[in-house]
Amino acid sequence: MNYRKKWNETKKSSRRSKPKKLFGDDHSIFVKKAVPVSIQEYKPKHLFTDFGLHKSLLNCIYDHGFTQPSPIQDKTIPHILKGEDIIGLANTGTGKTAAFLLPLIHKAIRNIRTKKNFSTLIVAPTRELAIQINDELQKLTTPSMRIFSTTCVGGSSMKRQIVRLEKYPNHFVIGTPGRLVDLVHKKKLKLSEAKHVVLDEVDRMLDMGFIDDITFLIDQLATQRQSLFFSATMDKKLEPISDSFLKNPVKVVIKSNSASDNVDQSVVKIFGTNTKIRALQDLLEDDRFKKVLIFTATKIQTDRLKQDLCDKGYNAECIHSDKDLRERRQALESFKKDQCRILVATDVAARGLDVDDISHVINYDLPNNYDDYIHRIGRTGRAGKTGIALTFIQIGILPKSDNDLTHTNYL
Repeated sequence: MNYRKKWNETKKSSRRSKPKKLFGDDHSIFVKKAVPVSIQEYKPKHLFTDFGLHKSLLNCIYDHGFTQPSPIQDKTIPHILKGEDIIGLANTGTGKTAAFLLPLIHKAIRNIRTKKNFSTLIVAPTRELAIQINDELQKLTTPSMRIFSTTCVGGSSMKRQIVRLEKYPNHFVIGTPGRLVDLVHKKKLKLSEAKHVVLDEVDRMLDMGFIDDITFLIDQLATQRQSLFFSATMDKKLEPISDSFLKNPVKVVIKSNSASDNVDQSVVKIFGTNTKIRALQDLLEDDRFKKVLIFTATKIQTDRLKQDLCDKGYNAECIHSDKDLRERRQALESFKKDQCRILVATDVAARGLDVDDISHVINYDLPNNYDDYIHRIGRTGRAGKTGIALTFIQIGILPKSDNDLTHTNYL
């Protein structure tokens, strides 16, 4: 395929450019004062009633307290209802999920009444995000609508997923690339039947190495379909995918503050490896560390740190890709509901993590690159609040006494 050639050319070009590695003695990159930008009230061009959405769907919208469309909803819903392809560039937390779910639910309800087949495929980079999308779908529908969904992700029973796929005709299939590819190979999922296809957080999917899976899935799709493409950014590495996936798309860009604007960033200087956990304990003794997300470099380190914290009396959970779906959901729910104060995670496991009230992000281990750093600290400082991010820096010289253990003042 032509887009595979374009993707390979893009990869070669990106290799020539110098990556933004976080090495060296200059740690100023991790130190920055939050500069929150005042949020200006958005005046939408439309009300939800202006879109012509089904009455039962409107009732669900208002029952959940939504009073007016967000910018991404205001600008994309009319085009999706018309059947146009979309490039939507917006960050997490902008109402992006509802922007594509609302018009697709409306179309599903309408097609039930006309007894037409309807199938929607939504592809997300992680299990957690796929589950969140399905949860949002359940929130916006009622049993009387007779709209069904199957979440096709790894870490849960493929057999159960196949049973649901075969049972329900009016269907939303929400999945991760790897599991969807497996189902296609087993001939349990016919992507050519999908009338509407959503690729969500495409930039993250490519960062996580799903290019081959995505191109395979695109190959299986019918020519006549509506395609919706959502990403936080749009650069050259995404062009081969968007060019092959979309036809004359409408581009909607929602400008928002940088993920780091609402985050106070500081470093914690660590002298030697044995003092690292002690420095973390010192921080966690402060009552201001109410809900803490800690990033580690490896799955093994995630398990070890979580266990160390539990052994020292802290209420902690952890998530990484080796945890099964049930364990990850339980850990996330416990964190969201304040049943545990600390969540230890790897970068991949935290993709799509949507928790508004995280007080602190701690980079216990350095991320691989600056983009991952920004993604990590963007988990705090949300919903108009100021968050705090602390990055542990190994100095490598053991202090003469415990009193020599220092860190920058945190806020």
